[in-house]
Amino acid sequence: MLPESVAMLRKLLIALVTVAVFPMHAAFAQDQQAEASIRAIVAAQVAAWDAGDGTAYAKDLAADASFTNLFGMVMYGAPAFAERHRQILATFYKGTTKHHAIRRIRFVTPDVAIVDIDNEVRGVKTMPAGIPVPPDGVVKTQLMEVFVRRGERWWVEAYHNVDTKPAN
Repeated sequence: MLPESVAMLRKLLIALVTVAVFPMHAAFAQDQQAEASIRAIVAAQVAAWDAGDGTAYAKDLAADASFTNLFGMVMYGAPAFAERHRQILATFYKGTTKHHAIRRIRFVTPDVAIVDIDNEVRGVKTMPAGIPVPPDGVVKTQLMEVFVRRGERWWVEAYHNVDTKPAN
């Protein structure tokens, strides 16, 4: 092979490798940024709960999101979500604190993520009629939130919270 051909082939290979690797690097960086944004929203939820602020707790919920709470109540829309959280943070969950441990963030697409959270509400002293207060005052649930990105903003489109049962 002629030296010019080898040099040209080398340049072509470098260009192909660069084109192939750059999108993977950009996608990885984008996933890290998306994950950081989602983690920040989950942390803000905890801070709002701990402050007893149901409105702030709902600030990242999409306008028409679905919400299923641990009692099996299903509601739709950010206003209903905010109102329910204003109610519970003023009554049986007043003065409680929340602990979220993200178990997994799975990107279904670059703009849709399913977030599994081990959720605890600590300091529970009362519950709605017929529901026992845990002996340690900690209500443990599994929370699944579905996040959707619109533009540069992530929104919670679904919030599904289920009670966890002790192992037999």
